Formats: sequence, C-alpha cells, structure tokens
Amino acid sequence: MKILVIDRDSLTTQLVSSRLQSAGHSVVEEAVKNNAIERLGVEPFDAVFIDPAPLNNARPIILGIRRSVRNYPYIVLMSGSMDRVEALKSGANDVMLKPIDGAGLEKMAQNAERLTSLIARIGDDSEDFPSAGGVIAKSAFNQLFLSCLDRADRYGERSFLVFIGIKNHKDVLEVDGSYAAAALSARLSQSLVRLRRQSDIIAQTGKNEYCLMLQRPQYETEPMEAATRFAEALSKNADLSSSGQMGVQLYVTLVDLPVGALHADHTVHPGHATEFAIGSMA
Repeated sequence: MKILVIDRDSLTTQLVSSRLQSAGHSVVEEAVKNNAIERLGVEPFDAVFIDPAPLNNARPIILGIRRSVRNYPYIVLMSGSMDRVEALKSGANDVMLKPIDGAGLEKMAQNAERLTSLIARIGDDSEDFPSAGGVIAKSAFNQLFLSCLDRADRYGERSFLVFIGIKNHKDVLEVDGSYAAAALSARLSQSLVRLRRQSDIIAQTGKNEYCLMLQRPQYETEPMEAATRFAEALSKNADLSSSGQMGVQLYVTLVDLPVGALHADHTVHPGHATEFAIGSMA
C-alpha cells in the first residue's frame, strides 16, 4: 500500500514509517496537515495515519481529507487518549494509542489492506452476478456496501459482512467437473437463502462466494453469533457434499466495516457437524 503519515512528532513518524516500510509498504511523511491535505488532492494514497493534535476535535481534519480525495483512503488516528468509538464518530476507520505499538501497527495495516482490497473487489464492475432466488446482484450490493461506508463516515455506524464460499472450488472443478462445481454453488445459494433471516441482505459477490450484510447490530456479539450460526448450520448440511469424489470445504469469514478487521475465519466441512466457538471482537 501507499501510506501517508502525518505527524509533527518526528520520533513517532520515524517508528511508524520504519515499521510500515519493513512490511513492504511505500510510506510518505508530512509534518504539516495543510500540506498533507493538498498532497492528498493530487496524489492517491491507500491509507493515512494522522495525529490530529493540537485539534481537540478530529472531525474537521477527517472531513478535509475525505473531501480532498477521489478514492477512499483508510484513515487511522494516532492519539494519546481517544477510543475507537470516538474515532469512528469522527469519520476515521480506527485509532492507535500513543506510544505506538509495533505489533498493533502491523495489524492496523492488515485491516487497511483488507478493506482497500474489499472496496476494489466489490466495486469491480467487469463481472456482475444477477439477482436470483432472494440473492441480490453484486452491483446492487456494492451500492449498499458504499452506503455502509458513508454512514460510518457520517455517524460512526458499524456494519458487518459474513462471507461464505467454496474454499476448494478449484479442486472440485478439476476432480468432479464443471457440472458438479456449478451444482454445488447453486445448492449453497439455496441453503443460505433458507438460513438467513428475512431482514438479512445476501448477495453473490463471486462465482463461488456469497455475502450476508448485517447492518446496525443490536448487541455486540450479534455479528459473531451470526457467523457461528451459519458455520454450524452448513456443517450439518449433507446436501452440500459434492456429488463426486472430492470432499467439500467451505469458508465463513466475518469482516467489520469500517475497521476492516477479520473477526472470524471458519473452515466448514458439510456433512460433518461441528461446533464453532464464539470469539471476541476486540
């Protein structure tokens, strides 16, 4: 990724830049906020790490960044006291407390990469998947996805995406043939429509992948419980076993918007009932 680091503290800038560069990222440093915003207007960056001090309210600087750019950079606030709720309400994607922790910085960069990649993949209009049987098209889902990012920017709202797909589709295709692979994808789609709640939005986001959107969860553990519920139900579904020789593996992952964190990553073997533990969403 190409990352812009904005901070008057040269020691922090040096630490952040060194860590990010060692992880393979291209880093540009800028001490003056106004100069940084001007640069963002003419030069695209994937992520921005910024200390808003001496401003007490980070919202104006976040708005300045969002209005200056044409893309959607992942914005991390670097602060000595701000918590995540406050950071999200300001329009940022996440916050890092000073002094900066190296391991936390690398995790933050991974979240930024994940969200940046997701925006590009869902927004790619070179291939769409039509609405069918309760599953909406990828293009329609992209508009809802962008709406989630906009509501996160405006109101600090968090949304969650549960991705469910065929993990070993290539193996099924090579061993059992295209008909068996296509039939398996169709059965997965039908199963997800039956499993979802009426309020859940589900879309096809890849040839062998579907995504469930959870907006405005009512309680903290609801997204993790949803991912676990789908994983357990799919593990009990013998109908999703391949009609050929290759055993089927599915994946169920949970991604947080606008943070980009991966909260769950289950591998599911249909027809082999398994209990999946509900983890935390730190």
